[in-house]
Amino acid sequence: MAMASEKLLVQCLVATLLLIAAVEGAKETTICNIPLKKLEQCKPAVTGENPPPPTKECCSLIKQADLTCLCNYKDVLPAFQIQPSRAFALPQKCKCKHPVPPQCKP
Repeated sequence: MAMASEKLLVQCLVATLLLIAAVEGAKETTICNIPLKKLEQCKPAVTGENPPPPTKECCSLIKQADLTCLCNYKDVLPAFQIQPSRAFALPQKCKCKHPVPPQCKP
């Protein structure tokens, strides 16, 4: 029960931070080495019924991302209409040198 409460608290904090960043203009705000302003470049590849392959710009972002850090956000991705399984498939699709950590895989 305590684990569920802690998980919910982390999800709420992450959602709040993302909301604050969006409201204040996410020009320089980064999460896991990815500028929030540029995250939209990857959204088409992780949303919808039949998403297209990631763009070169998206892959460039994914290659610089801290994948272990991104794992902390996997539970809140659906709130942004992002399917976690597709999001964590991006590193392989982008031919990243560093694999997705096991704890990230759905």
